[in-house]
Amino acid sequence: MASVFSRIFRVGQAQAHSIVDNLEDPIKMSEQGIRDLKKDLQEAMQSLAQVKALAIRMKRDADDQEKRASSYERKAMLLLQKMQSGDLDAGEAERLATESLAKKEQAAKQAVRTSTDYQAQQKMAEQLQGKVEKLKQSISSYENELLTLKARAKTASSMKKINQQLSNVDSSSTISMLEKMKTKVDEEESLAQAYGDVSLIGDTDSEIDKALESGSSAAGSDSLEALKAKMGIN
Repeated sequence: MASVFSRIFRVGQAQAHSIVDNLEDPIKMSEQGIRDLKKDLQEAMQSLAQVKALAIRMKRDADDQEKRASSYERKAMLLLQKMQSGDLDAGEAERLATESLAKKEQAAKQAVRTSTDYQAQQKMAEQLQGKVEKLKQSISSYENELLTLKARAKTASSMKKINQQLSNVDSSSTISMLEKMKTKVDEEESLAQAYGDVSLIGDTDSEIDKALESGSSAAGSDSLEALKAKMGIN
């Protein structure tokens, strides 16, 4: 497990450094570190399964030995009961009962040893389980942080491009173009107004001619009426 946590430390360092060599991409380093951690996690889970399986077998063996010890004790009691009832020779019964009790003691001792080994194995499994859970949490944390780093890197890249584009813009030439365009528009507006004034001058001459014609016609009409009155024509 030492190699696992050393990799975790290296990944943390890769993410903490804001300036790295040009040949080392911190995001790619982090991705590789996470892949390594996931591989270690799979191996750790396999080891955990093996440790737990061994603990299960030890517990089963301890239970079996306890059952054997109880069985031999019960057999010794049955032998003594047969001796007491006269169904079995006393010497033979005691010999067999003694052998049963010896096997009972042997099984009981084996049960104690196996139970002790099981407890140690179970404790190891619990410790390994805790490390596996910690490794899972670390991987999840690094994956979340990597997503944040990718988003920040993408934003930084976009901002860099925008700033480069803005820095390449020649503001003086742009302002000069705008000034030229403004002058051109002013000239066009002035010319349009001048053409309008010229057209108004032409219209005034027409009005004057009409007014003069209108006056001549009225004078002629008055003379005609005077002549009619002199001649007595209504």
